Amino acid sequence: MSRLRVGIIGLGEVAQVVHLPVLTSLPDLFEVRSACDISASLLSAVGDRFGIPGRYLSTSEMLAQEELDCVLVLNSDEFHAQCVVQALDAGAHVLVEKPMCLSPREADEIIAARDRSGRTLMVGYMRRFAPAFLQAKERLESLGRVNYVRVHDVIGRNQLIVDQTSHVDRPTDIPAELAAERGARGAALVKEAVGDVPAELAGAYRLLCGLGSHDLSAMRELLGRPNAVIAAHRNQTNGFITALLEYDGFLVTYETGVDEQLRFDAHIEVYGETATMRVQYDTPYVRHFPTRLFLEETAGDELRTTVSRPHLKDPYTAELEYFHHAVVSGEQPKTSAEDFVEDLDLFAEIIRVLDKS
Repeated sequence: MSRLRVGIIGLGEVAQVVHLPVLTSLPDLFEVRSACDISASLLSAVGDRFGIPGRYLSTSEMLAQEELDCVLVLNSDEFHAQCVVQALDAGAHVLVEKPMCLSPREADEIIAARDRSGRTLMVGYMRRFAPAFLQAKERLESLGRVNYVRVHDVIGRNQLIVDQTSHVDRPTDIPAELAAERGARGAALVKEAVGDVPAELAGAYRLLCGLGSHDLSAMRELLGRPNAVIAAHRNQTNGFITALLEYDGFLVTYETGVDEQLRFDAHIEVYGETATMRVQYDTPYVRHFPTRLFLEETAGDELRTTVSRPHLKDPYTAELEYFHHAVVSGEQPKTSAEDFVEDLDLFAEIIRVLDKS
């Protein structure tokens, strides 16, 4: 089995709490050889904690100096496309955290870089690799006719959970000009994607690209792409979004928002004619909290409820194992760049409907 030499771009929260511990738990598949971050303090602290030998302040320097098989792009969304293209052009396979990018132009540039490099490019949609989600796909046809679907993701800020369960080094040495560049870059990319919309709709687009990308991507794999967004509303007080999505023969209600409660409530619930199925996710920031599948069935006079926990393997571990297989086998990953573009189109459609409401 090939052991892949890995470079990490971005050493923030998700790298420290999730990706580096998971990579360390898969020593037969991956060897973390180097990392880069614009924070020198993070490079030192996280590099020491995880024993990363190569440490760089820029992506270009790391790619020029290191012999890497693959790169994980885990930095801020605004810079995903730039780093993905650099890594592909340097000959590395790439796993990029969602969202792959923020604008259609960036997506085109990434696809062109992947095609000319011949390397694997995979988007990090870990919920689609959860054992319970895969089991739900197998069970879907057994529900009979689909009558209604609810996609729900209302959570407390991730840091509320992270601060109770993990140690995270948070940098204080980010140069002010780089922080300003990040903000300006993000605003320009959102304008490029959805036009010159009000600030609250630009924020809604960023929420969809971030948290919403998990929900809508998993929904698409389970049900296909919706025919249309027929209604959408954004609460002006708290930014919560509700959308109504049309499919052939049924509707999907999508609900999402972030608040200050210490809980994580994310699920996809499919109401069939004779049974109802719910994939219930827990926070990914505490490893091995299981994703569960609830099935409610009518059998004669009996209403029977079963709960399945197919495996304790966390979705991030399953995702990285899948990425390794895709790289070694040369198979096109299901969470491809083209697959992500489907979500980017859906985010923009929701914003267009919100803008008219």
